[in-house]
Amino acid sequence: MREVPVPDSPSSVSRRSLLLGGTAAVGLGLAAGPASAAAFPGAGRPPLATDPFTLGVASGDPWCDSVVLWTRLAVDPLAETGLGGMPERRVEVRWQVARDERFRHVVRSGTTTASPSSAHSVHVEPRGLREGTEYFYRFRVDGHVSPVGRTTTTPARSTGRDLTMCFASCSHFGEGYFTAYRRLAEDQPDLVLHLGDYQYEYAAKAADVRQVVGEETRTLAGYRQRHAQYKTDPDLRLAHATAPWLVVWDDHETENNWADEVPEAPDPGFLDRRAAAFQAYYENMPLRRSARPRGIDMRLYRRFAWGDLATFHMLDTRQYRDDQACGDGTKVDCAERLDPARTITGAEQERWLTDGLRRSRARWDVLGQQVFFAQRDLTAGEKQGFSMDAWDGYRANRDRIATALGHARNAVVLTGDVHRAWAGEIKENADLPDSRGVGVELVATSVTSGGDGGEDTNATVLAENPHLKFYKNRRGYVRTRFTAGELRADFRSLPYVRTPDAPAETTASFVTEDRDPTLHRV
Repeated sequence: MREVPVPDSPSSVSRRSLLLGGTAAVGLGLAAGPASAAAFPGAGRPPLATDPFTLGVASGDPWCDSVVLWTRLAVDPLAETGLGGMPERRVEVRWQVARDERFRHVVRSGTTTASPSSAHSVHVEPRGLREGTEYFYRFRVDGHVSPVGRTTTTPARSTGRDLTMCFASCSHFGEGYFTAYRRLAEDQPDLVLHLGDYQYEYAAKAADVRQVVGEETRTLAGYRQRHAQYKTDPDLRLAHATAPWLVVWDDHETENNWADEVPEAPDPGFLDRRAAAFQAYYENMPLRRSARPRGIDMRLYRRFAWGDLATFHMLDTRQYRDDQACGDGTKVDCAERLDPARTITGAEQERWLTDGLRRSRARWDVLGQQVFFAQRDLTAGEKQGFSMDAWDGYRANRDRIATALGHARNAVVLTGDVHRAWAGEIKENADLPDSRGVGVELVATSVTSGGDGGEDTNATVLAENPHLKFYKNRRGYVRTRFTAGELRADFRSLPYVRTPDAPAETTASFVTEDRDPTLHRV
C-alpha cells in the first residue's frame, strides 16, 4: 500500500448529510459523478465494466491516529464461486480520506491492491490522523467511485466529551429485514459494536421472508457468498458507512454452538470449515491486518480506549472455550459446570482481560462479548436450570472475571446471542442477590433472528432472578451514551421485521451512575 499524506485542513460538515435521502445518501460519492472520479488519476486496464462497490464500505478498529477502511469488490455479489464475479487478477484500488463529505479537504490518499486470494477485499490503515476527529472516506477502481463512508478517530483524552455508542447482534437474513440497522444509523452513533451472529450458516428455510442463497455454509466459497449477500442489504451498508465498528463473532459465523475444536455434531471436516469461516470473516469485516487468520487461529480479542472516558475490551468466547457441559442446552443440577478448570475464555485471554481491568484508568470499562454473563436461572422452583452455552456453564471462570470487574471504577458487560433484550446487575456472589454489585449487564436483542417476537413477559425467569431488571421479546438494538457522570442505555425496539421499514421506539431506559453498579429505570 502506498500512502500520500496531505496536511489536515479544517472543515465544517453536517453529520446528518450521510443519512439524508435514505439509501441514495450512501452513494454520495457516486452521485457526485465525473467531478468525483476526476479527483483520481487514471487507473490500470482492462477496466471493470460494471460497478464493483456493490457491498459498500466500512470502517472499524479506531485508534487516536488511525482507523481501518474497508471495502470488497464484487460485480456479481451472489456468484457461487464466492469471488463476486471479479476477474482472476489483482485490481488496483485508490482511496481517499477527507475532512468533509465533498472531499474538498483531502488529508490522506493512496493506493492498494485487491487480490483474488482475499476475495478482492481491501483493508487500509491510514496513519497520522488527528485524534478525536470526524473523517470521510471513499475508494475508486477505474471509473467507479465507491459510496462515501463516515468515520472517526478516538480521542486521546475525553474531558468534557461524551460518547454515543450503539450495539447489536444476531441478524439472520432470511428471518427479517434489517430495518434496525437503519434506525441505528439514524441515531448517529460515534461508535457501533456488533457482538456476534453477524451472519448465519443455515440454508434457506420455508418460513424465511427473504431468500437465502446457497446451501449451509461449509466451504470458503460458501462463506464468502453468504457474507456478500448480507452486505447487499442497503440498511446494513448504511450502518457500516455511518460510524466505525468494533466486531466480534459468536457461533453462527462458523456453525451453531461450536466450542474451540469441537463442532455441534461430530464432523471430521470441522477444522477445515472453521478455517474457511475465519478467512471469510476477516475478508468481510473492517479488522486490522493483525487479525488476519492463520489457518484455524485468529486473534480477535483486543482493546480500544475512547480517551479516558471508556475502554472497550472485546472478547472471544468461542475460540478458546471448553465444550459445553452436560451435553449443552439448558440443564438442571449440572455439576460439571462447576469444575474450576473449565474455561470459556481460555487462560491467556483471561489473564489479558484481568490485567487490563487492573491497569485501566478509564471511567467506564466495557466488555463487548457474546453470551449471557450474569447468572440466569431458567427453571422455576428450588431447582436451578442454566444455559450451558452461556457463562453459567463456566461458573469458576465467570466468578474470577466478576471479581476483576469489581476492581474497575465502573464495569459494564455488553451481550448478544439470546434474541431478547435484558438488563441486569452483576453480583459478587451470583447465588446471593443481596451481595455486592460489581457491574451491570446490557443485552441486545436480535436484529432479525427469531422473527417479529411477541409480548411475553418472561415473568417466571424474572422472579427467579431479582438481579435481572428488564426483558423484552422484540427485535432492535441498544443505544448508549457515556458521560463522566453516568451511562444511559436506551433499549430500541421494532414492532415487526418480517416486513420492511418498521419504526423504532425506546421501550425502556436505564441509567447507571458513576461508582454505582446498579440500574435505575428512567
